[in-house]
This record gives sequence, C-alpha cells and structure tokens, in this order.
Amino acid sequence: QVQLVESGGGLVQPGGSLRLSCVASGIMFSSYTMGWYRQTPGKQRELVATISAGGGNTKNYGDSVKGRFTISRDNAKNTVYLQMDRLKPEDTAVYLCYARRVPPGYWGQGTQVTVSS
Repeated sequence: QVQLVESGGGLVQPGGSLRLSCVASGIMFSSYTMGWYRQTPGKQRELVATISAGGGNTKNYGDSVKGRFTISRDNAKNTVYLQMDRLKPEDTAVYLCYARRVPPGYWGQGTQVTVSS
C-alpha cells in the first residue's frame, strides 16, 4: 500500500521559514518524480515544485515561489523536502506531496501552512 505522509506545517510569521517533509512508503522511491502542490479553498491545486527521479537533477518551481522555495530529496530516507523561506501570507495553503512514475500518481493527505502575524 502506497503512503505519502507530510509533516512540518504550522503557523509562521511573514518573512519566516518552514521545512516540509514527505516520507513515502510502498513505492520504489528513487524511481519516482516527487512534487509539492498546494491547495486553498475555492482555488485550483497549484504546482509548487517538482524534482526528478534518481538524483533529482531536474527541479521545477511555480512562478510564485521561485527564488524562495527549494525542493530536495533523500532517496536513502524515502523523503522529499520543501524548504520555504521568506514566506508570505499568500503562501497560506494545504501543502500536498505527490509521487509519480506513470499517471495518475499518488497524493498525500497534506499539511497546513499558515503565514500570518
């Protein structure tokens, strides 16, 4: 059974930082493209970042997070990370982990990130 379990969300002030983690089980982790998306009520799910399978040499970021967020992976720990710096109130969302080798892929349950003073 495939499981993606996110952690690291919480409440942070504008300008602050958080690091999200997603631990995967039930898949050959290194073979999967991993990603982070975010969801807010009434809006479409938005791409945050993706990282390619294997060594993770290819990374893609959504325009709204470029230069502030960094995605990385540790295949030995079956974990993908999202380092979020210089957070803004508009980054407030549920952040979901995604794993894909072939469509449709797998989703985690999400972790809430709230950026507020």
